[in-house]
Amino acid sequence: MAILRIDRHEQRNALDTEHCELLRDALGDVQTAGARAVVVTGEGSSFCAGADFGEVYGEGFRKALYEMLRRFTNSPVPIIAAVNGPAIGAGTQLALAADLRTVAPAATFAIPTATLGLAVDPWTIRRLALLAGGGNARRILLACEPLSAEEALSCGLADAAGDLDAALERAARVAGLAPLTLAYSKQVLNRLQEPEIRDHTLDSLFEDVWRSADVSEGQNARRERRPPRFEGR
Repeated sequence: MAILRIDRHEQRNALDTEHCELLRDALGDVQTAGARAVVVTGEGSSFCAGADFGEVYGEGFRKALYEMLRRFTNSPVPIIAAVNGPAIGAGTQLALAADLRTVAPAATFAIPTATLGLAVDPWTIRRLALLAGGGNARRILLACEPLSAEEALSCGLADAAGDLDAALERAARVAGLAPLTLAYSKQVLNRLQEPEIRDHTLDSLFEDVWRSADVSEGQNARRERRPPRFEGR
């Protein structure tokens, strides 16, 4: 069993390019070392406050983020997210990339991209809808309303309540199960429930959002500490 911690407490564990790459490589390292279950969590009071705004607008960050998320979803090793506090934006995406989610009372999930003029990829939206249900996915993405730990447990986005110790205890039990069976079950679940379907129209719409003037407006509004004025172009 291994534990991966995001340790940027002063930034509320927001992810930058470097830390996406560190998480990706660390997962590979613990797999190579023989870990049979992995817990990912945040240091301090936050799980992950999202993307570091100093880098989120660069293509290099998006590439590093989605490479890291794919490494987590494709790993044959069961991964448990110990969501100890807010999981915002990229934090919710990281929790979604895990196989199981244990939530502390302070955990919250949110993807406030529409407040910034940004977008998450189709995989994130599909995985969110699959786990939380279509209604809650619309609530999170279209109304930008967060889900509490209690609500996440109720709808299935989270599957167990508890702190980091509870997640570690759970991981220790999982690590004692048959690894080939777990790897097989994980891959079948991924392929049956989330088949690799390339929809170039969705991919194009995703890129259109990131190329829009609204992205610059969201960035400027945040820097100037004012409400954004989005024009849909």
